[in-house]
Amino acid sequence: MLREKKEQIVNELAENLSRSTMVVMTNYQGATAKQMNDLRRSLADSGVEYHVVKNTLLRFALEKAGKTEISSLIEGPIALAFGYDDVLAPVKALTRHIKSAELPLKLSGGMLGERVLGASEIMGLANLPSQEVLIAKLIGQMQAPLLNLNNVLNAPLHRLLFILQSRIQKIGT
Repeated sequence: MLREKKEQIVNELAENLSRSTMVVMTNYQGATAKQMNDLRRSLADSGVEYHVVKNTLLRFALEKAGKTEISSLIEGPIALAFGYDDVLAPVKALTRHIKSAELPLKLSGGMLGERVLGASEIMGLANLPSQEVLIAKLIGQMQAPLLNLNNVLNAPLHRLLFILQSRIQKIGT
């Protein structure tokens, strides 16, 4: 590869690393070219970029982007999934496609902002419900004490109403 081409790749990788919110590193050993192309297309539909990278160029790009912490995860043939908006998009899209296509890819780890994540933490993120579901659960948890207070305050009134209705029925018969 020409030196200029390598520099261009390093610059593009460094830019992607700098502007991404989530980076997922996969080991693609055993995957065919057709499987990798299908995976790229599937991830692109989810707004995720997926690049196969030479380890040496990746190390240079990590150094240039100031994210050398993740270099400890580089082992074997590496491909990176970059997510820019939704933090969970690359993780969920990758795991969904790996399961559905039965790919031999292994999640090596990743980086969420400045934090390095191991493979188990990445899988934990993949199993999280969507943001909308989490917000709905949070709102439900916030409403629960108010509903309980409402039930406690209304309970004496409901008992009184029940007693008065049963008394009216007795008098009416």
